[in-house]
Amino acid sequence: MNCAYSLEGSGPPLLLIHGIGAARNTWAKLIPLLVPHFTVVTYDLRGHGNSPLPEGGFGLDDLVADLEHIRLQTGFEQVHVAGHSLGGMIGPAYARAFPHRVLSLGLLSTAAFRSEEDSRKVWAVVKAMEERGIPDVLETLTDRWFTDGFIANHGDVVRRRLDQVTGTDGDVFLNVFRIYAGTEMGPWLHEIQCPSLVLTGENDGGCNPRLNQKITAALPKAELVILPGYKHSLLLEAGEIVASEIIRFIGNL
Repeated sequence: MNCAYSLEGSGPPLLLIHGIGAARNTWAKLIPLLVPHFTVVTYDLRGHGNSPLPEGGFGLDDLVADLEHIRLQTGFEQVHVAGHSLGGMIGPAYARAFPHRVLSLGLLSTAAFRSEEDSRKVWAVVKAMEERGIPDVLETLTDRWFTDGFIANHGDVVRRRLDQVTGTDGDVFLNVFRIYAGTEMGPWLHEIQCPSLVLTGENDGGCNPRLNQKITAALPKAELVILPGYKHSLLLEAGEIVASEIIRFIGNL
Protein backbone atom coordinates (compact mmCIF):
# COMPACT_ATOMS: atom_id res chain seq x y z
CA MET A 1 0.00 0.00 0.00
CA ASN A 2 0.99 3.64 -0.43
CA CYS A 3 1.72 4.41 3.21
CA ALA A 4 2.18 8.00 4.38
CA TYR A 5 5.79 8.81 5.22
CA SER A 6 8.13 11.64 6.24
CA LEU A 7 11.78 12.22 5.40
CA GLU A 8 14.12 14.59 7.23
CA GLY A 9 17.78 15.08 8.08
CA SER A 10 20.89 14.15 6.16
CA GLY A 11 23.36 11.30 6.14
CA PRO A 12 22.88 7.53 5.86
CA PRO A 13 19.21 6.54 5.60
CA LEU A 14 17.54 5.24 8.77
CA LEU A 15 14.04 3.82 8.33
CA LEU A 16 11.92 3.60 11.50
CA ILE A 17 8.92 1.31 12.01
CA HIS A 18 6.37 1.96 14.75
CA GLY A 19 4.29 -0.60 16.64
CA ILE A 20 0.65 -1.56 17.13
CA GLY A 21 -1.89 1.25 17.13
CA ALA A 22 0.80 3.95 16.91
CA ALA A 23 2.02 6.19 14.09
CA ARG A 24 5.22 7.87 12.93
CA ASN A 25 4.82 10.58 15.60
CA THR A 26 5.84 7.96 18.18
CA TRP A 27 9.45 8.74 17.15
CA ALA A 28 9.13 12.45 18.03
CA LYS A 29 11.51 12.33 21.01
CA LEU A 30 14.18 10.59 18.94
CA ILE A 31 14.03 12.66 15.75
CA PRO A 32 15.93 15.76 16.99
CA LEU A 33 18.85 13.57 18.06
CA LEU A 34 18.81 11.38 14.95
CA VAL A 35 18.51 13.93 12.12
CA PRO A 36 22.05 15.37 12.53
CA HIS A 37 23.39 11.86 11.85
CA PHE A 38 20.88 10.26 9.47
CA THR A 39 18.30 10.85 6.80
CA VAL A 40 15.39 9.63 8.89
CA VAL A 41 12.37 8.02 7.21
CA THR A 42 9.28 7.47 9.35
CA TYR A 43 5.98 6.12 8.08
CA ASP A 44 2.52 5.07 9.22
CA LEU A 45 1.73 1.38 8.89
CA ARG A 46 -1.27 0.58 6.70
CA GLY A 47 -4.47 1.54 8.50
CA HIS A 48 -2.54 3.70 10.99
CA GLY A 49 -2.05 7.47 11.15
CA ASN A 50 -2.50 9.00 7.71
CA SER A 51 -2.05 5.78 5.74
CA PRO A 52 -5.04 4.32 3.90
CA LEU A 53 -7.22 1.61 5.38
CA PRO A 54 -6.65 -1.83 3.87
CA GLU A 55 -9.46 -3.83 2.37
CA GLY A 56 -9.69 -7.03 4.40
CA GLY A 57 -7.09 -8.78 6.48
CA PHE A 58 -3.33 -8.74 6.01
CA GLY A 59 -0.24 -10.46 7.35
CA LEU A 60 3.41 -9.86 8.15
CA ASP A 61 4.43 -10.38 4.53
CA ASP A 62 2.12 -7.52 3.48
CA LEU A 63 3.75 -5.20 6.03
CA VAL A 64 7.16 -6.21 4.68
CA ALA A 65 5.98 -5.42 1.14
CA ASP A 66 4.79 -1.99 2.32
CA LEU A 67 8.23 -1.33 3.78
CA GLU A 68 9.94 -2.24 0.52
CA HIS A 69 7.53 0.10 -1.28
CA ILE A 70 8.63 2.92 1.05
CA ARG A 71 12.29 2.16 0.25
CA LEU A 72 11.58 2.26 -3.46
CA GLN A 73 9.72 5.57 -3.12
CA THR A 74 12.58 7.17 -1.19
CA GLY A 75 15.13 5.84 -3.67
CA PHE A 76 17.68 4.54 -1.16
CA GLU A 77 19.59 1.46 -2.28
CA GLN A 78 20.42 0.36 1.28
CA VAL A 79 19.02 1.45 4.65
CA HIS A 80 19.49 1.07 8.36
CA VAL A 81 16.21 -0.21 9.81
CA ALA A 82 14.90 0.01 13.38
CA GLY A 83 11.48 -0.99 14.66
CA HIS A 84 9.63 -0.97 17.96
CA SER A 85 7.43 -3.84 19.20
CA LEU A 86 5.63 -5.14 16.08
CA GLY A 87 8.04 -2.93 14.12
CA GLY A 88 10.83 -5.00 15.67
CA MET A 89 9.33 -8.01 13.89
CA ILE A 90 8.69 -6.28 10.57
CA GLY A 91 12.33 -5.13 10.38
CA PRO A 92 13.92 -8.58 10.72
CA ALA A 93 11.32 -10.07 8.36
CA TYR A 94 12.25 -7.37 5.85
CA ALA A 95 15.97 -8.10 6.31
CA ARG A 96 15.26 -11.77 5.69
CA ALA A 97 13.31 -11.03 2.50
CA PHE A 98 15.66 -8.30 1.22
CA PRO A 99 19.05 -8.99 2.86
CA HIS A 100 21.00 -6.89 0.36
CA ARG A 101 18.96 -3.79 1.26
CA VAL A 102 19.61 -3.70 5.03
CA LEU A 103 22.79 -2.24 6.53
CA SER A 104 21.81 -2.81 10.16
CA LEU A 105 18.80 -3.65 12.29
CA GLY A 106 17.39 -2.28 15.51
CA LEU A 107 15.03 -4.64 17.35
CA LEU A 108 13.44 -2.45 20.02
CA SER A 109 11.07 -3.87 22.66
CA THR A 110 10.15 -6.94 20.64
CA ALA A 111 9.70 -10.65 21.28
CA ALA A 112 10.75 -14.07 20.00
CA PHE A 113 11.22 -17.52 21.53
CA ARG A 114 8.01 -17.13 23.54
CA SER A 115 7.24 -20.02 25.88
CA GLU A 116 3.78 -21.58 25.91
CA GLU A 117 2.95 -19.37 28.89
CA ASP A 118 4.23 -16.26 27.10
CA SER A 119 2.06 -17.06 24.09
CA ARG A 120 -0.95 -17.82 26.26
CA LYS A 121 -0.70 -14.42 27.92
CA VAL A 122 -0.44 -12.41 24.73
CA TRP A 123 -3.27 -14.30 23.03
CA ALA A 124 -5.38 -13.78 26.16
CA VAL A 125 -5.11 -10.03 25.61
CA VAL A 126 -6.20 -10.43 21.99
CA LYS A 127 -9.17 -12.57 23.02
CA ALA A 128 -10.19 -10.13 25.75
CA MET A 129 -10.18 -7.26 23.26
CA GLU A 130 -12.23 -9.29 20.80
CA GLU A 131 -14.81 -10.14 23.47
CA ARG A 132 -14.90 -7.01 25.64
CA GLY A 133 -13.80 -4.32 23.22
CA ILE A 134 -10.48 -2.56 22.80
CA PRO A 135 -11.10 0.49 25.06
CA ASP A 136 -12.12 -1.62 28.06
CA VAL A 137 -9.01 -3.81 27.95
CA LEU A 138 -6.69 -0.99 26.95
CA GLU A 139 -6.87 0.70 30.34
CA THR A 140 -5.46 -2.45 31.95
CA LEU A 141 -2.36 -2.27 29.73
CA THR A 142 -1.19 1.17 30.89
CA ASP A 143 1.00 -0.10 33.72
CA ARG A 144 2.48 -2.73 31.41
CA TRP A 145 3.61 -0.02 29.01
CA PHE A 146 4.74 2.79 31.35
CA THR A 147 6.54 3.02 34.68
CA ASP A 148 4.57 4.22 37.70
CA GLY A 149 6.58 7.44 37.87
CA PHE A 150 5.90 8.29 34.24
CA ILE A 151 2.17 7.63 34.65
CA ALA A 152 2.11 9.93 37.69
CA ASN A 153 4.09 12.76 36.10
CA HIS A 154 3.11 12.52 32.42
CA GLY A 155 -0.54 11.53 32.44
CA ASP A 156 -1.15 13.65 29.34
CA VAL A 157 1.33 11.57 27.31
CA VAL A 158 -0.24 8.33 28.55
CA ARG A 159 -3.73 9.61 27.71
CA ARG A 160 -2.68 10.61 24.20
CA ARG A 161 -1.21 7.15 23.63
CA LEU A 162 -4.43 5.46 24.73
CA ASP A 163 -6.50 7.82 22.59
CA GLN A 164 -4.24 7.05 19.63
CA VAL A 165 -5.02 3.35 20.02
CA THR A 166 -8.79 3.86 20.32
CA GLY A 167 -8.63 6.20 17.32
CA THR A 168 -7.16 3.40 15.20
CA ASP A 169 -9.63 1.34 13.20
CA GLY A 170 -10.62 -1.59 15.43
CA ASP A 171 -10.28 -4.23 12.75
CA VAL A 172 -6.82 -2.96 11.81
CA PHE A 173 -5.71 -2.82 15.45
CA LEU A 174 -6.81 -6.39 16.14
CA ASN A 175 -5.25 -7.54 12.86
CA VAL A 176 -1.81 -6.15 13.77
CA PHE A 177 -2.14 -7.39 17.36
CA ARG A 178 -2.75 -10.90 16.01
CA ILE A 179 0.34 -10.57 13.80
CA TYR A 180 2.35 -9.53 16.87
CA ALA A 181 0.95 -12.39 18.94
CA GLY A 182 1.35 -15.02 16.23
CA THR A 183 4.76 -14.14 14.79
CA GLU A 184 7.64 -16.35 15.94
CA MET A 185 11.00 -15.20 14.63
CA GLY A 186 12.98 -17.90 16.45
CA PRO A 187 13.17 -20.42 13.59
CA TRP A 188 14.75 -17.94 11.16
CA LEU A 189 16.60 -15.23 13.09
CA HIS A 190 19.89 -17.06 12.46
CA GLU A 191 19.50 -16.16 8.77
CA ILE A 192 19.88 -12.42 9.48
CA GLN A 193 23.50 -11.53 8.71
CA CYS A 194 23.50 -7.76 9.24
CA PRO A 195 24.65 -6.19 12.54
CA SER A 196 21.72 -5.93 14.96
CA LEU A 197 21.01 -3.88 18.07
CA VAL A 198 18.62 -5.69 20.42
CA LEU A 199 17.20 -3.33 23.04
CA THR A 200 14.43 -3.62 25.62
CA GLY A 201 13.35 -2.39 29.03
CA GLU A 202 14.32 -4.29 32.15
CA ASN A 203 10.68 -4.50 33.27
CA ASP A 204 8.96 -5.02 29.91
CA GLY A 205 6.63 -7.91 30.67
CA GLY A 206 5.90 -9.12 27.15
CA CYS A 207 9.27 -8.29 25.56
CA ASN A 208 11.44 -9.04 28.55
CA PRO A 209 15.23 -9.47 28.85
CA ARG A 210 14.85 -13.28 28.96
CA LEU A 211 13.40 -13.32 25.44
CA ASN A 212 15.77 -10.64 24.19
CA GLN A 213 18.79 -12.60 25.42
CA LYS A 214 17.59 -15.48 23.24
CA ILE A 215 17.09 -13.12 20.29
CA THR A 216 20.64 -11.84 20.69
CA ALA A 217 22.07 -15.35 20.91
CA ALA A 218 20.23 -16.39 17.73
CA LEU A 219 21.39 -13.45 15.62
CA PRO A 220 24.91 -13.93 14.19
CA LYS A 221 25.97 -10.31 14.79
CA ALA A 222 24.01 -8.80 17.67
CA GLU A 223 24.47 -6.61 20.73
CA LEU A 224 22.01 -6.60 23.64
CA VAL A 225 21.13 -3.45 25.62
CA ILE A 226 18.78 -3.59 28.61
CA LEU A 227 17.51 -0.22 29.89
CA PRO A 228 17.17 -0.42 33.68
CA GLY A 229 13.73 0.20 35.14
CA TYR A 230 11.85 0.83 31.89
CA LYS A 231 8.84 -1.04 30.50
CA HIS A 232 7.43 -1.30 26.97
CA SER A 233 6.83 2.28 25.81
CA LEU A 234 10.50 3.16 25.51
CA LEU A 235 10.03 5.58 22.64
CA LEU A 236 7.69 7.81 24.64
CA GLU A 237 9.36 7.44 28.03
CA ALA A 238 13.05 7.09 27.12
CA GLY A 239 13.24 8.26 23.52
CA GLU A 240 16.47 10.22 23.97
CA ILE A 241 18.21 7.19 25.49
CA VAL A 242 17.05 4.93 22.67
CA ALA A 243 18.22 7.47 20.08
CA SER A 244 21.65 7.70 21.69
CA GLU A 245 21.98 3.90 21.62
CA ILE A 246 21.04 3.81 17.92
CA ILE A 247 23.57 6.55 17.12
CA ARG A 248 26.28 4.78 19.10
CA PHE A 249 25.57 1.37 17.58
CA ILE A 250 25.51 2.50 13.95
CA GLY A 251 28.47 4.80 14.52
CA ASN A 252 30.58 1.85 15.66
CA LEU A 253 29.85 -0.29 12.60
